[in-house]
Amino acid sequence: MDLDLEALWKRAGAAAWGTCAYRDLLPSMGGPAREKAEAICPAPAGAFVAAFPYYAGEEPGNLSLYARGEDYHLALSRRLEPVCAGLREAWPGRTFAPLVDDSPLPEREAAALAGLGLRGRNGLAILPPWGTWVFLGTVLTDLPLPSAPVPAPDCPDCGACAAACPGGALGPEGVDQERCLSALTQRKGALSPEQEALLASHPLVWGCDACQRACPFSREAAVTPLPEFRRDLVAALSPSDVEGLTRRQFQAAFPGRAFTWRGPGVLSRNFALQQKRENR
Repeated sequence: MDLDLEALWKRAGAAAWGTCAYRDLLPSMGGPAREKAEAICPAPAGAFVAAFPYYAGEEPGNLSLYARGEDYHLALSRRLEPVCAGLREAWPGRTFAPLVDDSPLPEREAAALAGLGLRGRNGLAILPPWGTWVFLGTVLTDLPLPSAPVPAPDCPDCGACAAACPGGALGPEGVDQERCLSALTQRKGALSPEQEALLASHPLVWGCDACQRACPFSREAAVTPLPEFRRDLVAALSPSDVEGLTRRQFQAAFPGRAFTWRGPGVLSRNFALQQKRENR
């Protein structure tokens, strides 16, 4: 096999990459996830895992930093495809399926098994010098691959992320999605009065960067070299950007952006909660 994997991933823009054995992921996967993985790749045996940095520096705004550039689902899928093409050429007959976020694989566990960076208390992968500001992409394959000899270690657990979390969502059992503002800003349907109060006092209308900003590894992170995450940024939205729009109109107004996937409704609600609090 003459393929230079390091060069292949470098050309794709990955800051780091590794592999893990599929069997090592099984304890973190339920039955539906296993079924979905096997539908995508019959007889899965391993996964490539890669981290792509997205930090573009600081600019005031009300959108989470991850959502300001191109939708990472689109960007990473585009970057993973040439990698898969190279892998298919090197191993004819094998399956190589690119996966981004909407994946049956537990990406963060895969990154840990691949030895990438550290495992943060907030559930995020930490990869110096990029900090927690990285997206993860995977390639599921029936090619047998090993996990790293030494999995990624846990972070030093300084407690900064837990202390900074506005909703108190970080505990010994992990992230409580019922209190995580990143999740709540994107949630449709009824919210409890406590959840509405959290959203009303939150400075962002989409996502939450509090735990990442507090992480010592993220405070002076390097700026991404990937152009789709540092150019043509949308840092903020106003109520007029979402008011009265259908889902299709909203996505047409902001094509290729991660903050449009839920439609304008949740953003309108978040703006309304903030405005209600300001008017008190």
